[in-house]
Amino acid sequence: MQTRLTAAVLATPEGREADAILRKCVHCGFCTATCPTYRLLGDELDGPRGRIYLIKEMLEGAKPSQRTQLHLDRCLTCRACETTCPSGVRYGRLLEIGRQRVESVVSRPLRERLARWALLSIVPHRKRFKALLAVGRLARPLMPDALRRKVPKAAGHISTAWPAPRHARRMLVLDGCVQPAVAPSINLAAAQLLDRLGISLVRVKEGCCGALAHHLVDADRARAHMRQSIETWWPEIERGAEALVVTASGCGAMVRDYGPLLQDDPAYARKAARVTELARDISDVVAQELAKPDAKLGWAAPGDKAQRVAFHSPCTLQHGLRIRGVVEPLLAQAGFILTPVADSHICCGSAGSYSLLQPALSGRLKLEKLAALEAGAPDWIATANIGCLLHLASGTDRPVRHWIELLAARVSD
Repeated sequence: MQTRLTAAVLATPEGREADAILRKCVHCGFCTATCPTYRLLGDELDGPRGRIYLIKEMLEGAKPSQRTQLHLDRCLTCRACETTCPSGVRYGRLLEIGRQRVESVVSRPLRERLARWALLSIVPHRKRFKALLAVGRLARPLMPDALRRKVPKAAGHISTAWPAPRHARRMLVLDGCVQPAVAPSINLAAAQLLDRLGISLVRVKEGCCGALAHHLVDADRARAHMRQSIETWWPEIERGAEALVVTASGCGAMVRDYGPLLQDDPAYARKAARVTELARDISDVVAQELAKPDAKLGWAAPGDKAQRVAFHSPCTLQHGLRIRGVVEPLLAQAGFILTPVADSHICCGSAGSYSLLQPALSGRLKLEKLAALEAGAPDWIATANIGCLLHLASGTDRPVRHWIELLAARVSD
């Protein structure tokens, strides 16, 4: 693609980066075939190619408008287009640059500003989110059905204690902000499974990874969360933690970007790069450990337990982290029967805060995804990201769990 970015834009690192990304695009349109919003709306400007043109025009001097903002907002940032693109266009990064520029020029309506402020003021802060969740659960019986389904039920008392550190091998785990409040059993299951594999999983309360602020184009707040997390993890890293395990693929995709995002920060560039090196999705860790000849882990007989599982691979796992075909063999190895899922590359509509800020599009994608997941009559729906888990669970009566919980429950004594 030929570009004529303004001199002022090219004078910035982001502008030069955007120019390089734009020049790789060859207008082929393969990306539109896998774009969820283009499939729903049929509008070129609601597909990757159209959004690329909008960003290009803006960086070449055209004034962005609320229409520009709308089409960029509608993008789920699922990055399925990156997986499809034969030219390797880094669309996700280009979108970030475009959104930042629009945000600095186009004022949002008061209602949108308040919604974004509320999300950033509550969700990343564990105590605030937990308090609001408690209030929501108390009021749940009084809510209309559509709203009640969005409030997750209490997880119940977890009787099993976190395994005490007893192994020479130690790994850190990202604790996060939302997951400990709504599904503390996920990290516990990971800790129990790794404990059986000879690895102690160490947790520290670091708070939000910065993903929410990053996707809502609040770069300063996102970097503050990132620096705080690094400071919390660093003592354990210096003590020899061999990996930073992430059980929420959305957080994992964010942490993998710490190095590039903080590369110009003299105080944190080195540490951020090290964190990026250490970050690993739990599926990658478990698969590697179980592949070792000396892995000592047995599986309990299925018995009367549910066996059929439909696995939903989150976009952050398959497109962001590029981890595909890893979880399914692990579930099969543990005795589960994987049911087929059509169009497994298409987003479920959760996409972090997208389900709250774009409820209509998100809701349509959720219905499509649940139809695909339930087509094989599974006993369980499994996924790898807390956002997808909550989103899907709000639309079905089938139990939705993180796959690591199902796997840990099958380990024999």
